[in-house]
Amino acid sequence: MNVMIEDWDDAYANGAYIEGSAAYPEKWAAEALQFRQLMTQKQLADLDVVYGNSERQRLDLFRPEGSISGLVVFIHGGYWRAFDKSCWSHLASGATRRGWAVALPSYDLVPAVSISEITHQVGLAINKAASLTAGPIRLTGHSAGGHLVTRMICRDSPLAPDVRQRIDRVISISGLHDLRPLLNTKMNADFQMTETEAVAESPALNQPVPSVELVCWVGAEERPEFIRQSELLANIWAGLGIKISVHQAKDQHHFNVIDGLIDSQSALTCTLLD
Repeated sequence: MNVMIEDWDDAYANGAYIEGSAAYPEKWAAEALQFRQLMTQKQLADLDVVYGNSERQRLDLFRPEGSISGLVVFIHGGYWRAFDKSCWSHLASGATRRGWAVALPSYDLVPAVSISEITHQVGLAINKAASLTAGPIRLTGHSAGGHLVTRMICRDSPLAPDVRQRIDRVISISGLHDLRPLLNTKMNADFQMTETEAVAESPALNQPVPSVELVCWVGAEERPEFIRQSELLANIWAGLGIKISVHQAKDQHHFNVIDGLIDSQSALTCTLLD
C-alpha cells in the first residue's frame, strides 16, 4: 500500500488523537511525586545524582527492598524538548518490586542543545547509573526516549564498552528510529536538525551491536507513523546479529502505552525483565 503523507506535523501529533490528553501530564506528575515520596520514606531513593555539568544532568535511582537483580534505565520522551525525570518516577514501580534498581535521568533539551548532544548526555547518565549498581542492564524509553535507548546499542554508542557489554535487553516504547521525516515538521525549529544530523542520529540508518535483544513496543491505537517507525527498525535490523521483534499492545495509545511499567506483572514489565 502506498501512503503519501502531506501533513507531517499531523503525522507526529499525539494529543489531538487521544481523548482527555490534556490531563495526562498532571496525572503523571502526581503519581511520580507520590512514588518518589514513598521511596524516600523507605530510604530506597537516591535523588539528583550528578552525572554531568549542567543543572539538568541529574538522575534519580530507586532501589528495591532486599538484593538487587540488576539495573533498569528509563529514558523519558517529550520530543527531546519537554519533561524531566520528576514526571516519571512511578514508572520504576514495576521493576523495583521485581528486585531491580531503576535509574531515571533528566537531560538538557532542544533547542539549548542538539539531539546528538542529548545522545551523548544519555550515555553519560547510563555510565553513571551503571557505576552505582552491579548486574545486567536493561534499557527502556518512551517516544524520543525510545529513540535514545536504541541509539545506545548502535555501533557508535556513546556508552563505555564495559557498560555496553552489560546490556542484554532493550525495549523501545513508541520509539522514533528514522529522524529524517521530522525535518518536515515545525518542531524542527526546536530540533535545528540538518539532514546530516538526522541521518547520524537515526538508529535505523546505523547498525546494532551484537548479542542484544530488542523489542519495539508500540500501542496498536497509536498514530500510524509510530507503528511504522517500530516496524521499520525491526525490518532493517533483522539479520544484523540482534534478536528483534515488534509488539503492538492492544487498545493502547501513545500516552498509556507506558502504564505497564507500573505493574510488576504486566506484559511490558515481564518482557523487560523475564
